[in-house]
Amino acid sequence: MMENRKKILLVEDDEAVGYLLSEYLQMKGFSVSWAKHGKDAIVKLDQSKFDLAVLDVMMPEMDGFTLAEKINKDYPDLPFIFLTAKSLKVDVLKGFYLGAVDYLKKPIDEEELVIRIENLLSRLEIPVNKKQEVDAFIIGKYRFNSLNQELIFDDQKINLTVKESELLKYLVEKMNLLCPHKDILIKIWGKNDYFNKKSLNVFITRLRKFLERDPNIKIENVHSKGYILRYEP
Repeated sequence: MMENRKKILLVEDDEAVGYLLSEYLQMKGFSVSWAKHGKDAIVKLDQSKFDLAVLDVMMPEMDGFTLAEKINKDYPDLPFIFLTAKSLKVDVLKGFYLGAVDYLKKPIDEEELVIRIENLLSRLEIPVNKKQEVDAFIIGKYRFNSLNQELIFDDQKINLTVKESELLKYLVEKMNLLCPHKDILIKIWGKNDYFNKKSLNVFITRLRKFLERDPNIKIENVHSKGYILRYEP
């Protein structure tokens, strides 16, 4: 049973909060490795493979945003969520821009954290009966491998985050069709709310930048309705 436990990297500098969350998550069946600052987290990432990282934003030496940039660069297949005491919209959106799949505001409700983690892991997991799904696509002059989270133009490779890859795959599978905001948010984020819609806008901007080298590819915004990934050779 132990080898089937999902491995969580918890990065939290507050001793009381870190101890409480670590113990609670382990009690709920997760294998938890607690890092007390960003540099410690990097050491643990080099030593072990994790299913999800939970990052505090406000930490000394290396804050959660800086650590997230490091994860995006060196561990692009690792999803992460933020714990933050900062309630400003700009901070929440920055977290989503960096690739966070979710966020929770402090003080943390332990039960809500467990539910969020379980929902995220269930969405990210590839069911056995779906492993034969198509994961390689041609988008104009690009090659896209959703399984490896790679977007390739000529010999230039872009490593996508989990969320970028999921969103691009969703749009590609509905090429030239309207993808309503609500459908995208429920499918990729698991819920349709204000902050996730703002996060979706950020990710669309990033995908547009990645795809800008082929002028025949456009992600169109249909006002108040959704997005269309168009390819017109």
